[in-house]
Amino acid sequence: MLSRIIIVSASALKGSGPLGAGLVQASRSLHTTSQSLAPVPPLPEKGGKVRHGIFPEEIFQLLYPKTGVTGPYMLGTGLLLYMLSKEIYIINHETFAALSMGAIIFYGAKKFGPGVAAFADKLNEDKVAKAQEVKDVAMASLAQAVEDEKKEQWRAEGRSMIFDAKRNNVAMLLETNYRERLHMVTNEVKRRLDYQIALQDLHRRMEQEHMVKWVEKSVVGSITPQQEKESIAKCITDLKALAKTSQATA
Repeated sequence: MLSRIIIVSASALKGSGPLGAGLVQASRSLHTTSQSLAPVPPLPEKGGKVRHGIFPEEIFQLLYPKTGVTGPYMLGTGLLLYMLSKEIYIINHETFAALSMGAIIFYGAKKFGPGVAAFADKLNEDKVAKAQEVKDVAMASLAQAVEDEKKEQWRAEGRSMIFDAKRNNVAMLLETNYRERLHMVTNEVKRRLDYQIALQDLHRRMEQEHMVKWVEKSVVGSITPQQEKESIAKCITDLKALAKTSQATA
């Protein structure tokens, strides 16, 4: 009967608070199938409520609908009287020693428990603060890495524009070089043409001068001394006639 009650109580406690979570964890630890790999509820940071220092509140809440408010106390008292009457448990000197040790432990827990708990909480808070600080630093570094990666992606997207600009610059340089060479060829051709023109002009001028000198030499060579004297006399006569005409006009 008691085993049946325990089984029913354990199945009912599976959906309850910290005690139920502990029972579920203990029952799952006995399984060797793939169910042990299933996620389990997280363990609570603080224990649940207890009565009289050792009895969980969940036991009382479980028995209230069936036995009422006094049911848990009557069940505990009945079990104790049953164990004593049947001599399942015998009171001896170890019982008094256990009661004495329990009283001392209870007194120590009440006297020094809050201070020890506060100290442990402070240590835990320091550890949590350090872990949180490490986490914040890691998150900040990761966020900065994400921002840097986004910036690099943005730069990579603009790389095509840079390549287009460089292609345009190279094309402009090639065009400028081509035009400079074309201009250089044009000037060189013009210079050579000017040289040919100047050379032809020089030949023509030299030919003209040579022809003039030849004609002049031929004319001078064809005049005889008698013709020269007659020409001089004729010139003198013409000059005298011009002089008389100018005097008459004046």
